[in-house]
Amino acid sequence: MNSSEFEEKLENILTEHIPECFSLISVERLSGGASQETYRIEVKCKDEGRVLALRRFAGGGYDDPNADRVGLAGEAKLMQAAQQVGVPAPEVFYVLKREDDLGDGFIMEWIDGEALGARIVRRPEYADIRTTLAYEIGRVLARIHGIDVVATGLSKFLSVTPPREFIQQTWDRYILLETPQPMIDYAARWLLENLSEDHDQTLVHNDFRNGNFMISTDCITAVLDWEASHIGDPMRDLGWVCTNSWRFGGEPPVGGFGEYEDLFRGYEEVSGKKVNWEEVMFWQVFGSFWWSVTCLGMVEQFREGSDASIERASIGRRTSEALVDCANLIIPGEVNLLSAEQGELDLDMPRAEELLSGVIDFLREEVMAETSGRINFLTRVSANSLDIVKRELSLLSKHRKLEKTGLQAIFNSKDDLTALRWRLVRGLRDETIQLDDEELKAHLRNTIVNQIAMDQPRYSGLKKALENAGHEVRT
Repeated sequence: MNSSEFEEKLENILTEHIPECFSLISVERLSGGASQETYRIEVKCKDEGRVLALRRFAGGGYDDPNADRVGLAGEAKLMQAAQQVGVPAPEVFYVLKREDDLGDGFIMEWIDGEALGARIVRRPEYADIRTTLAYEIGRVLARIHGIDVVATGLSKFLSVTPPREFIQQTWDRYILLETPQPMIDYAARWLLENLSEDHDQTLVHNDFRNGNFMISTDCITAVLDWEASHIGDPMRDLGWVCTNSWRFGGEPPVGGFGEYEDLFRGYEEVSGKKVNWEEVMFWQVFGSFWWSVTCLGMVEQFREGSDASIERASIGRRTSEALVDCANLIIPGEVNLLSAEQGELDLDMPRAEELLSGVIDFLREEVMAETSGRINFLTRVSANSLDIVKRELSLLSKHRKLEKTGLQAIFNSKDDLTALRWRLVRGLRDETIQLDDEELKAHLRNTIVNQIAMDQPRYSGLKKALENAGHEVRT
């Protein structure tokens, strides 16, 4: 279908189904993922223009009715049900039908606001709303969890996903990558062994976090991205919004802007149910575990060539961010942070780290100054990647020696590092290695803390690990 045909069919739908809409003025595609497209639509209503939004299946296709996802019709239904109970959500005006010949999708209200997590955490104009945002989020989540999925007809769109299934699916996805990351296996075992089978079963948004809701300077204006919703444990949503990866550098645990107490108070006032901190913490651990596996999956896309961008490659190093967050939550304690070392005798002029510094400075100071958009973004990513390489030149040898020595002590073995790491991973998977082994926990802490020191020494999880261990942290 060419653009003129698309616009003609869209205009027919708008004028027929949107009250007082006389004509289509313009339509602009804003984004497109693997399965969905978003459009900004301007229409003429009476004597003034009005802005709407269209969400539809990529390429004008149709949802697979057998797929394990909500689907666009389900998303529309979710937003309509949410609005009815006071959850900020766009008003849905029309759900596309087969005879419209535009694919699955819906036309909804256009809502202005800020959805970028880093801006919500840092921008001065949002300082006032940040003081009450965690409380308001608690209230919004309680309303979402209180929606009657049977009475609203949502049950036919939503799958029931037990928490154990979530954990096992994520662990299985990591195992298929065939890369031994012991802290991931430890976290998976911990989650399965600490899973409570006694929980409520409600509608779960499943991706409620900073960056997936929109705010103004006064309030939450819209909850976004309902496509992963399901029926399950409601505490998953509370843990997800508190996961460190979604704090965008902010220190407060709720989205980088708020405190647990305010989140829980808002939730309890609306739901009438007491929040159990340990259940929320459990889902925080899951959030970091899930993100660590997802980052590794992106590296696999880079290696296979399906997405060979530097962005995909570098995001793999964020695995250590998520894993240090897991360690801080479930095995906090003493750590031995390694110091950088110089080569024994480096006769190269200039040295390797000096060459890297020169390239990094060129990228940041000259290339970034002359570029914009995606090229500017990828230049920053490239400079950050070279920073990692530079740190590894002075730390990697010590780090690998520390890991190898630790594993040799655990197994009383002289095997090489690769064999020992696989031995640990397999022992965690077949449960021949116990989680309460203090030597094992110390080894995992030290390994992941020194890995994050190479990958991203400014990450908040490293600071937290050092504080847990009683180290003085310089800011």
